[in-house]
Amino acid sequence: MVETKRQKQIAGVINEAMNDIFRHLGLNIIQGGMISISNVKVTPDLLEARIYVSIFNIEDKEAVFAKVLDKQWEIKKQLSLTIKSQLRRMPELKYFMDDTLDYVFKMENLFNEINKEKPEDNTDNK
Repeated sequence: MVETKRQKQIAGVINEAMNDIFRHLGLNIIQGGMISISNVKVTPDLLEARIYVSIFNIEDKEAVFAKVLDKQWEIKKQLSLTIKSQLRRMPELKYFMDDTLDYVFKMENLFNEINKEKPEDNTDNK
């Protein structure tokens, strides 16, 4: 299903506002790691926003994600104050952990291991 222009606009506004709110609430850096909103997807009826939270360089990601979920009400309150003039109705926020960075680093490590195991061709073509 293709996203409409309005969905993309609302998702962009929510994404920007959510990152500002995370910085304001001190949720962007926890335990020396970084937390950010990597993506926002809005349903076609604009009543639900799926927030994808990226957690980087933190061992216990589930515990940090639980901290974000504990602040859900406060985040939604701040968000509604920030974007109230741009929406008729505040969408329901659903949070998901985005593991894209973990996947990228895992693939990078696998490629590095493959390159180390590959025998080098030291023949000179002179």
